[in-house]
Amino acid sequence: MTDAKPQAQDPGEPFDVLFANGVPTGIVKSRGAVHRDGDWHRALHVWVAGRDEAGEPFLMFQRRSSAKDSWPDHYDTTVGGHFRAGETLRETLREIEEEIGLPAAALTLRPLGTRISITESPPLVDHELQEVFLLLDDRPLTGYQPHPIELSALVRFPLRDLPAFFSGETAQIAGEAVVPGNSVPRAVTATHAEFIPSVDRYGLRIAIAAQNVLRGDRYVAL
Repeated sequence: MTDAKPQAQDPGEPFDVLFANGVPTGIVKSRGAVHRDGDWHRALHVWVAGRDEAGEPFLMFQRRSSAKDSWPDHYDTTVGGHFRAGETLRETLREIEEEIGLPAAALTLRPLGTRISITESPPLVDHELQEVFLLLDDRPLTGYQPHPIELSALVRFPLRDLPAFFSGETAQIAGEAVVPGNSVPRAVTATHAEFIPSVDRYGLRIAIAAQNVLRGDRYVAL
C-alpha cells in the first residue's frame, strides 16, 4: 500500500456562492462543487513588491505546487486563496501566514481593486471575484517560509524587466527563488508558458501598479 499524494487544497472546503455582482446567494457549496459548476465565489490575491538588497525593485511570485487542482507548477500571485463560507477579509488574510510565513496582523496592505477572473477548462470551471492587494516588503528571500505543500518555490523577478516580458517583447525572464525547506536562494529563468495565462494582461497590470506604488503614487488601481 502506497501513501496518498498530499493535497494542496480540500475539495470539501465550504464556499459562499455569489451572484456575478458579488452579492451572496445564501447558498454554500463545497470547493469541488463550486469549481465543477462554475459558481461565482470570492478569492484573495496578495502581491509582494519591494526593493532588494541592492535597492532594485522586485515583484514576487509563487510557483504553485504540483499538487494544486488548478494550474500546477505555474507562476501565480505571491499569495492566493479563497474566502471560506462566512469568512471576512480579515479572517481570509490567514492565507499570508499559511503560504509564505508572514503574520497578517503586522502587515499593511494596499488595496488595488476587485478582479473578475474566469477559467473554463473542464472539469475545472472557475469563476472568481478576486480581492487584490499589494504588500510592500523589503525583507530578503530568506525571511519567508514557503508552504511545503502549496508552493514549490517563492520567486523574485526584477520589476524593471516584467513589463517587457508580459508585453511579449522578451521570451524569458531571470529571477531568484527559494524552495520549501531550503532557504538558500538560487537563480531561475522562466518562460511565458510557465505563468498562468490571462486575457486581461493581469501580470502586466500588476507590474505597472507596483511600479507606481514604489515611486510614491497616491492613487493606484488595476
